[in-house]
Amino acid sequence: MLTNQYLMDTRTSRKYPPFFPHLLGWVFLALLLMWQPLSWQITFPVSFWIKQAVLFSLLIGIFYLNYYIWFPRYLAKNRYVRFILFNVASVLMLAVTIEQVKIFVNHGEQMDRAFKTAREVNGAKKSKEKLDYFALLTALIIIGLSTSVAAVQNAQRDKQYRQNLEQEKINSELSFLKAQINPHFFFNTLNNIYALTVIDVEAAREALHKLSRMMRYVLYETQHGTVLLSQEIAFAQDYIQLMQLRLTDKVTVHLDPPSPLHDVSIAPMLFLPFIENAFKHGVSAVQPSRIDIQIRQDGNKIHVEVRNTLFTDKRQALDESNGIGLSNTQRRLDLLYPGKYQLEVNENREIKEFEVHLELETA
Repeated sequence: MLTNQYLMDTRTSRKYPPFFPHLLGWVFLALLLMWQPLSWQITFPVSFWIKQAVLFSLLIGIFYLNYYIWFPRYLAKNRYVRFILFNVASVLMLAVTIEQVKIFVNHGEQMDRAFKTAREVNGAKKSKEKLDYFALLTALIIIGLSTSVAAVQNAQRDKQYRQNLEQEKINSELSFLKAQINPHFFFNTLNNIYALTVIDVEAAREALHKLSRMMRYVLYETQHGTVLLSQEIAFAQDYIQLMQLRLTDKVTVHLDPPSPLHDVSIAPMLFLPFIENAFKHGVSAVQPSRIDIQIRQDGNKIHVEVRNTLFTDKRQALDESNGIGLSNTQRRLDLLYPGKYQLEVNENREIKEFEVHLELETA
């Protein structure tokens, strides 16, 4: 889709060049072609102005021939020899055409009479080669301008194309990462509910209700690309309450949201992998364990700290959480908040604590 769109944009830009800059350029050239001969102080015949009009038309033709054909087909593809040959051929064709026009309108004889009259009046001298050299020099300048304009616009199109590719890559990667995180979460949660149905049917019903609310959040609210901080915290609270239904009294879980809370837009499901990782690696059915989650706001910054008990027999690392959650969260942060976040993961074996600290700049 992107490639097709780029080709359509390229064709459109080539079919419809910027109107006013081109118009101003041609008006300037037309004035130059008229002003230069008018400075000679002679009365030019009609044949001269016909020749100038043909020259002006040919210069426009050379400009757009180089702009639309020679540059994109040859110079842009590093075919320098062909580019030079075709432009030299264009200049030679211009010279031949101008000579044929001069012959057709009897330009030489009419100019002789004009200079003869001018010599009698103010001593003006005829120059047979000046106009021809001027035409050729002007043609070369036009080719240079055409090449420069085409090169600049080609560079701009390439830059825009690369930006579009990069944006499409980022969007695709974010969608893929989020698609990985969501099934991972539901896979674990459904296993928990399945285990709970054997122990407490009423608790399982309550768990299913909470899960349906969370699924609605994931399927609908998160599709906009961003959610409110309050929504993300509410989702985390539902997740924690759902997980607590299967925990023993040996596990203490505490969530401390910001007070007061100032709603800001953030990426959805950004905190879940940290919390999920704490539940997966920081709780034990037989040993006392705790999970402390603190979310604070400091101006336009959000601080998320997740601490849990460290069990040495359970590996705590960014590439864990079933190989999906935390590593993808860091990748999402790289894509969504480049240069605007700090993520620290600390493992303290002395006090048996594992800590994740995220500082996120939202503006």
